[in-house]
Amino acid sequence: MIREINIIGPQKVEIRETVKETRKSGEAIIKLVYGGICGSDLNTYRGASAYVTYPRIPGHELAGVIVEIDDNDKGLKEGDLVTVNPYFNCGTCYSCQRGLVNACMDNQTMGVQREGGFKTEITMDVNRLYKAEGLTAKETVLVEPFCIGYHGVKIARPKKGEKVLVLGAGSIGIFAMFSAIHFGAEVYMADISEEKLAYAESLGASGTILNSSPEAFDAAVKEITSGNGFDVTVEAVGLPSTFQNCIDAAAFGGRAILIGISQHKLDFNFTMIQKKELQIYGSRNATKVDFEEVIEILQSKKYDVLKVITDEYAFDESIKAFEDMFENAGKMLKTIIKF
Repeated sequence: MIREINIIGPQKVEIRETVKETRKSGEAIIKLVYGGICGSDLNTYRGASAYVTYPRIPGHELAGVIVEIDDNDKGLKEGDLVTVNPYFNCGTCYSCQRGLVNACMDNQTMGVQREGGFKTEITMDVNRLYKAEGLTAKETVLVEPFCIGYHGVKIARPKKGEKVLVLGAGSIGIFAMFSAIHFGAEVYMADISEEKLAYAESLGASGTILNSSPEAFDAAVKEITSGNGFDVTVEAVGLPSTFQNCIDAAAFGGRAILIGISQHKLDFNFTMIQKKELQIYGSRNATKVDFEEVIEILQSKKYDVLKVITDEYAFDESIKAFEDMFENAGKMLKTIIKF
């Protein structure tokens, strides 16, 4: 019996029985072990997604075991623990033609523009699977969200000794922090939650900024950077105010990275971009290379990534998981479901 989690409308989740998928040539059958609920899944539940239609199976942070597969040139076999690249590109648009498949003009991410992976068993193209050798299933389910933070920070290429400010101490912000530390930077975290900031500091942040008001934020930035601003700022929230924070906190000649997703508009003095000669980048999804490099980082065991998981639910508690995240998103980092 195959079961799936289905969001049938805003704040309406069902667990349903469904039919077993037929495996095609070049595909593997994966028995899911863990799935992580991400911000886009929560926005689907909230009814706040710009991309989702209902009903929708959520989920693209996945860890599972191969239960059926043909011989393949990737060396994958039955029993292997794997994660999934959940971003489907068209292969023909201008972005894909230039190799920018993560920025495909017709991108379809699992759980957003197409059905997700929150099923007890899924089929997946073998080329989308990455073996999680040396990782636990819980570490494996963190690969994809780590990739989101890593891809953005990698664009900015922070150097050893540079100061980086990450706006948003949620799970993606924490993974952006780990990524910037990996590149040798001194990383600071800003958030409105004292609890999340304390957690970030325990995980390796050099310092934190309680973003309680524009005045308090500006004063903290000046104090930390001796009035110079941060070499790199990372927006990992998806709000106009935190993007503005990134512009304000960046040093002259600094780099700002936008990872967060928002439907909101921002009215701001864009001359500051010219005045500071800022380099502003968008970051979308992640690439094959990102997955491979993040798995290597996790294999090194340098970062206590499992502490990012604050809440775990059994599959039969999936409805409660979404309800709890809806009510307590400010206190929960990464929530996972055990399939």
